[in-house]
Amino acid sequence: MTADLVARRVTNLLAPQVLVIVMPPLVGLLAQGWRGAAWGLVASAFCGGVPAAVIALGVRSGRLDSHHIVDRARRTGPLLAAAAAVLVALALLVLMGAPILLVATVTAMLVALAVTVPITLRWKISFHAAVSAGTVVVFAHVLPVWPAVLAGAAVVALVCWARVRLTHHTWPQVAAGTAVGTLTTWATLGAFGLS
Repeated sequence: MTADLVARRVTNLLAPQVLVIVMPPLVGLLAQGWRGAAWGLVASAFCGGVPAAVIALGVRSGRLDSHHIVDRARRTGPLLAAAAAVLVALALLVLMGAPILLVATVTAMLVALAVTVPITLRWKISFHAAVSAGTVVVFAHVLPVWPAVLAGAAVVALVCWARVRLTHHTWPQVAAGTAVGTLTTWATLGAFGLS
C-alpha cells in the first residue's frame, strides 16, 4: 500500500462526520450502558447525520468538491448547517434530560465550531485534526486516562500526517486544528465539572 493510499484511507475513516456519528453512542455506552448509547444516537443523528446529509447533497449537486470540502470557500454553508444541527441536538438533549457527559460533549462540539468556523473563513484550519483531538479528550473521560491519551495522540498524529501528505493542509493548519479541538473540548468539559 502506498503512502498516499494510506493517507486517503485514514482521511476517510477518521473524517469529522464519521467521528461525530460514531463517538457519542460509544461514549454513552461506556459511561452509562445501553441507555447512554441511545442518548448518544440522538446526538449522532443531529451532530453528524444532518451535516453529512447536507454535504452529500452538496457533493451530488456539484456545489462541493468532496465530503472533505477541500475548497475552503465552499465550507461556510455546510458549517452553518452543522452549527444549526448541533444547536438543535443540544436543545433536545437538555430538554429531554440527557446525561451530563453527552450534553457537555455536544456543547464542546458547538464551542469548537464557534472557534473554527471564523478561522476557516480566513485560513484553512484542519477540521479533521480538531475533531479527532476533541474526540480523544472526550474518550479520556470514559476510558482509563493515560492509555486513551497515548493511543489517541498517535491517532491524531496519523490524521495530521494524512492531511498534510494529501496536501489538503499544512503542518501549522493541522497543529492549529489539534490545539483548538483539544483546548475547546477540555475547557468545555471542565466547565461542566467533568475535568
